[in-house]
Amino acid sequence: MVFSSPAFLFAFLPVTFLLSRLIPHRTAQNALLAVLSLVFYAFGEPVYVLLLLGSVGINYLSGVLLCSRLNKKAVLAAAVLLNLGILCVFKYADFAVDTLNRLGLSLPQPGIALPIGISFFTFQGLSYLIDCYRDRSLVSRSFLKLTLYIAFFPQLIAGPIVKYHQVSQQIDHREMYPALTADGIRRFILGLGKKLLLSNTLGQMADLVFLASPAQLDARSAWLGAFCYMLQIYFDFSGYSDMAIGLGRMFGFQFEENFRYPYASGSIKEFWRRWHISLSSWFRDYLYIPLGGNRKGRFRTELNKCLVFFCTGLWHGASWSFVLWGLWHGFFIILEDLLPPPGKLRRILWRPVTLLAVLLGFVLFRADSLPVAGTVYSAMAGTLPVTLESAALLRALLSPLNILILVAACFCALPLLPRIKAFASGESAGASVLRIASYGAAIGIFLLCVLNLSSTQFNPFIYFRF
Repeated sequence: MVFSSPAFLFAFLPVTFLLSRLIPHRTAQNALLAVLSLVFYAFGEPVYVLLLLGSVGINYLSGVLLCSRLNKKAVLAAAVLLNLGILCVFKYADFAVDTLNRLGLSLPQPGIALPIGISFFTFQGLSYLIDCYRDRSLVSRSFLKLTLYIAFFPQLIAGPIVKYHQVSQQIDHREMYPALTADGIRRFILGLGKKLLLSNTLGQMADLVFLASPAQLDARSAWLGAFCYMLQIYFDFSGYSDMAIGLGRMFGFQFEENFRYPYASGSIKEFWRRWHISLSSWFRDYLYIPLGGNRKGRFRTELNKCLVFFCTGLWHGASWSFVLWGLWHGFFIILEDLLPPPGKLRRILWRPVTLLAVLLGFVLFRADSLPVAGTVYSAMAGTLPVTLESAALLRALLSPLNILILVAACFCALPLLPRIKAFASGESAGASVLRIASYGAAIGIFLLCVLNLSSTQFNPFIYFRF
């Protein structure tokens, strides 16, 4: 079940919301949300509900053992290895066998289906374990509470990755009031609009390019396709994050932001402070800092960053394309460390360099294989000639509707809304008008989304496969 489906919008969400409001007792409300979250997951992955519950059980028992007389480091190490082992079996077994076969072996492919959201709920389980190791007062004696933390449906299958210490108190002592609920509904609709009205159309444009044959590509369509995908993945994933944050607020949870207009970044470092913030902060807190961070000299610092971005790429998918994408970003992070301190001129020049590096990296991210990425890069370099087929593809890309969506997407990717929201947070008459207008705009966006749903096919979020 996806947030942008009629089944979720008109059945699951209203029923869950109403039932949760009818139950005043917090423990009973948490039980309801936990059970319905498992139902939500079972809608698409009925068998793997057992895997999800098994993951919760492993982490619950490990947390209890951390409070026992056993060696705490040994318990944590065993639990982390068990979590990562499950992730590796389901996500990376086929990738490992395929890599070994390319080196000359002839091993059979395991053919294990990838459970939806396994990377997300595994990392949340690891967050619980490490947080409890650092502060044993966080250990939960309630299996129900841990189940709700790991399986809560708004962030279960595509994040944001919520750290346990951020929501532990909210599970037991959250507040639900009309203003927060209204804000959550508005935020959810904004994310729904990003997905249905922008991302889906941009995705169709990008698909035309990345699925095209070399004879259909030239520099114009290749650059346009790469640009469309860069916008698509932003609106797809930030749209999902907006919906998750909005849903959280509807049920009294305050999740941290996951995107802050990353394409306005002036460096790759800044990009990762704005892009998929929950993942980059997870790797910072649970991998980079434990490895030594920047406390053990320049060489060790850059090595730690390289390892973090290798893991970041591998986390996204079992493919060398993702690994190279992660290392590509790691290369620019290290390059920025080696350059002189940024002055005004460098900040001006580095902004387009950053955007170009991000765009070129996303070609690796989107391409189904390295040869496909090579073909697109070759076209972008101008090595493929303009043909009748490539001209026809460009005309298809530049239809009036596509141009309108491109312009709207470029506008929405700029950090203009925060300035409007900052003004609207005041108490002036103009601010009140803007707040009312924002809810009116949300109603209009929702109606457009409903019309869109009536004429589009199922289109899952990009990050569902991670």
